[in-house]
Formats: sequence, C-alpha cells, structure tokens
Amino acid sequence: MTESWVNSAERIGADLHLELSGPGSRRAALTRALREAVRSGRLAPGTRLPPYRSLAADLGVARNTVADAYAELVAEGWLTARQGSGTQVADRAEPLRNAVRTPVKAPSRARGPRHDLRQGTPDASAFPRAAWSAAYRRALQAAPSEAFGPGDSAGRRELREALTEYLARARGVRTEPDRIVVCSGFAHALRLLFGQGGGGVLRGPLGVEAYGLGFHRELLAAAGVRTAPLPLDEHGARVDALGRERAVLLTPAHQFPTGGPLHPERRAAVIDWARARGSVVLEDDYDGEFRYDRKPVGALQGLDPERVIHIGSVSKSLSPALRLGWMVLPGRYVGPVLAAKGERESWASVLDQLALAEFLVSGSYDRHVRRMRQRYRHRRDRLVAALATHAPHVEVTGIAAGLHAVLRLPPGTERSTVKAAAWQGVALDGLAAFRHPEAETTADDGLGDGLGDALGDGPSDGLVVGYAAAAEHAYGAALEALCGVLPPV
Repeated sequence: MTESWVNSAERIGADLHLELSGPGSRRAALTRALREAVRSGRLAPGTRLPPYRSLAADLGVARNTVADAYAELVAEGWLTARQGSGTQVADRAEPLRNAVRTPVKAPSRARGPRHDLRQGTPDASAFPRAAWSAAYRRALQAAPSEAFGPGDSAGRRELREALTEYLARARGVRTEPDRIVVCSGFAHALRLLFGQGGGGVLRGPLGVEAYGLGFHRELLAAAGVRTAPLPLDEHGARVDALGRERAVLLTPAHQFPTGGPLHPERRAAVIDWARARGSVVLEDDYDGEFRYDRKPVGALQGLDPERVIHIGSVSKSLSPALRLGWMVLPGRYVGPVLAAKGERESWASVLDQLALAEFLVSGSYDRHVRRMRQRYRHRRDRLVAALATHAPHVEVTGIAAGLHAVLRLPPGTERSTVKAAAWQGVALDGLAAFRHPEAETTADDGLGDGLGDALGDGPSDGLVVGYAAAAEHAYGAALEALCGVLPPV
C-alpha cells in the first residue's frame, strides 16, 4: 500500500497536473481533477490525501471547497475517509487501463434490403422537420397549463377542431369535434372498435375486401371477429355480396392493394345496405390525400355520417412514427368508444396532438401534402417509364392515386419473381400476400367476376410495388434492379 503524502499544491501541480480549470465552481474543478487523477491511476489505491485544511491552504481556496470535494468523491466511491486514518484513495479504484478487457460483441443485425420497394411507407427523408419543429414550438408556447395534466380520452380539443375543418374541406367529411376520437392509428382504432374476445363496441361477422392487409385480419381474428371476403372487380368491392354481416370494412377512395375507387353506384348501395340492416361501414381512408390522374374522391362518410365510421391517420401523409390517427364516429358510438379507450389519454402524445393541430391550422400540412404529391407522382412516372422501356409486357395498374402500383405477371410466376427479387436485394410484396385465405384465386371461380376482371383474365399473379420508401438517390438503381427480376414474355 502506498503511504506517500500528496501534501502540497506544488507537488500536485508538478506530478499530477491537477489544474483547477474548466467550467463550474472551484469545488467542481477540484473534484473533477481529483477524480481524473484516480481514474487514470496517477493517484494509486491507498494513497493518502492531505487534510482538507492543508490542501485548502496550499491551493488558496476555502476549506469548505476541499471538504465538499472530498465528501463528493467519498460518496461516489473514489475515496474513503475513516476516523484516525484520514482520506485516501479507495482500494477498488483501479485505473481502467490496467483492467482486463473483455471484448463485447455487438448484437447481430440482419442486413436490410438494398432496394426498398415495399408498399405502405412514405419517404422518411421527406419528413418536414423544420416546419414540424416550428409548429411544435408554437403549440408549446400557446398551450394552456392544463394541457400538461391528464389528457382527455377523446383527444385534445384543438386537434379535433382542426380535423373537423380540414376533413370537411379536403375529404368532404361531415362531423363536429365531439364526434371525433383521437387514436394512435388504424390498428388502434380496430382494437377500440372490436376489443378482445367479442367484447368491443362492434361485433362480427365483418365483411372485408378480398385483398387487404393480413395484419388487420389477424388483429380481428385475435378479437374473435370472423371476416367474410367480398369479391373485387374493376369497380371495387362487390358490395352486392353483403348479407348478414354486421359491418363492412372498405377502402373506398383507393382500394388496397389493387387500386381504384369504389364506383359511385356501389357507394350508394353500401349505404343503402347499412341503413336497411342497421349495420355500419368502416371507411379506411389510408391515403386519400395522394391522387394524380383523377379528380378527388370524397369520403364515403359524407353520404351518411350516421352509418359510416371514417378512420384516418398521418402514417402515409407525414410519418408512421407520429402514431396519430382519428375516428369520425356516428353519435351513438362516441360514448362506447371513449369507454373502451379509458378515462385518460394513454396512447397518442398530447404534445404531438397540439403540434398536429397547429400544423393543420397554419397550412403547413396542406403545403407538405402538395409537395409530396408532386414528388410521388414523379416517382410513379419514373416507374411506369422504366417498365415501358425494359418490361413493356408487364401491365401496371392502380396508379391513379396512392403510394404503390400493381404489376400484373404471367400466370404462375409471382412466387419465383418475389424470390428472385429477394436474392437481388429488392424488397417488395407479391399480390398473393394480401389475399384473404377464404377468397378464390382465379377468374374461373368465385372470384371470376371479381379480381380477375380488375387485373385481367386468368390467375391473379402480381407484384405490389411501393415507390415512396426508397431514398431519392437510390430510386433509379431500385427500378433497374426491379426490371432485372421481372419474368420475360
């Protein structure tokens, strides 16, 4: 054990280079210098330090400055202080450079695809950081104090009022703030509406489109809800196939994933069905803002606000990271949905809600959507042009709106094409991945008047290609890789 004294400022300064400099007070500087001397090994374990009175005199600082520094280092475990033994460097304070180092293996990460052409994801690099930050700051400055307490389960009033105005103007939705319930996205809305084990606000059986997101079907199945697939054709879902279902889930503005709006006659027909049956229509307005070659298609909810639950979010228009969505409800469902959600807002950040309200009211949301509409249209046009040049035999459908296109493939080639794409580092989806397990698959069976007509005659082989997610600088290479894996004529 070293018994040497460190008993003068001169010795400290010459041998240990303890300089009382840097930010903070003299006490903080002394504490920092002593800690570094112990950490580096320049003060070895067992080294006795001078009494605080002596060190204070040597350094020309107050006694309390040294005493407080010693006390802090003792509390941290760097020093020990015992009656009759003075203050010394703790035995366990070994310098890090002498310790045995054990290599730490970084957790393994699966390499992502070189080219991301998956559907459903917007361009993450295009998130409007500056405009969102400005809206966030303005919202924080204007927020009342009660906004920082327990949140209203319906969502902030400011956001519900902003959504009422925006949805009426942009989507033709007829509602009022008290009929809007904020949620964290479409999946959360389904959970609130159907609950678990059939104990939700709504019950099955639920009519769904023959092609849609499997994740939603799995969520409904976990809630004990049976789903019945509706055939599709060039006019959208065959709503004339609805029977005893208690509700139906549709994507009327842009059918997912095949594309195209629900025909006006069928829009009217499904409302008539809901009125006659006492049922309700769930409208998934997942990308209603993005249209390119057609006139705007208003929300189905505008035809009958008492028979349609309109569900939207910012996951496609802004970012799925925000976790903000909304339900526009018929009056009779507001109370039950709020009861299912709970007394306090525990899903969607109140501060994000305030920021989105400001983003809407200030016009920043409209400007962002216009800018992204132009960007996505340009990307879609590049996809169509690349296919026309390198794979003219491949038909492209569903491109008048949205963030993806459907590429029709020769019968029997979908699975091998998806596999070849994966080998080449191209991430995309086959059309079959979205097919309801009970739906028919060819134009000659029960789906013959359905998706077979939407995509042409014969088996429904195809690819669902997203053109939004890939980075701008890598998009050209992604299109080249895509064309390289498509089957020949």
